[in-house]
Amino acid sequence: MSIQKEPIIQFDHASFGFPGVLALQDISLTISAGEFVGVIGPNGSGKTTLCRAMLGLMAPLEGHLRILDCACGELRCHHRAQIGYLPQKGVVDRNFPVTVLETVMMGRYGALGLFKRAGRQDQRIALEALTHVGMENHQDTALGHLSGGQQQRVFIARALAQQPKVLLLDEPTTGLDITTQHNVIELVAQLHKELGLTVLLITHDINMIRSRVDRLVLLKTRLFASGPPAEVLKPEILRQVYGKELVITEKDLVIVEDYHHHH
Repeated sequence: MSIQKEPIIQFDHASFGFPGVLALQDISLTISAGEFVGVIGPNGSGKTTLCRAMLGLMAPLEGHLRILDCACGELRCHHRAQIGYLPQKGVVDRNFPVTVLETVMMGRYGALGLFKRAGRQDQRIALEALTHVGMENHQDTALGHLSGGQQQRVFIARALAQQPKVLLLDEPTTGLDITTQHNVIELVAQLHKELGLTVLLITHDINMIRSRVDRLVLLKTRLFASGPPAEVLKPEILRQVYGKELVITEKDLVIVEDYHHHH
């Protein structure tokens, strides 16, 4: 008999959005400690809303959301610091005068509360986070002078510096070349193992993560499917969600979609 892992995130018939416009409807989903979960679905399927809900930016209109045994909607609650968040990658200004170490230290302020002064211990934690992502030799480099992949590693380190229980990654491979994409996913898989983190990775790139995650969650406003990748990635399920945009080849699934996120 397998030991039931403790539930760390629980959506219980939760709906999110605005009255009349539901972005996510009637979601019941439990994520256990230590799971590596991929969240997929077409554009506008509610992936971003799921993210915002877990960060405490949206309270459920109906139903409940519990995170680490806390059901409050407080953004300032201590349990929010337990979620290390990697937002969608923006463009970093080459001339912005912030170093790699300073960027990672920002993760400590989230964990400390803004006005507590960071001390030597915080710097040690930040350097340890940089070591986990293989960027410890760049601590004094200007963030803007790094490649996109290196910047992404630094942002992952910033999330790790919070010493979170959950790592929430929103489209971590967007805008990176294919080799770098693989390296970033490889790194996330390694951190999941080494640090025993619960990882939620939101992505449109199913092929990149299908062999890595324990579970796939497929959204289309509702929770359409959830389970081991082989169970979720069945043509008959995917066709219902992606329709004509889905092309299935021998080895891969190709979803023809417009990925240019308009900001």
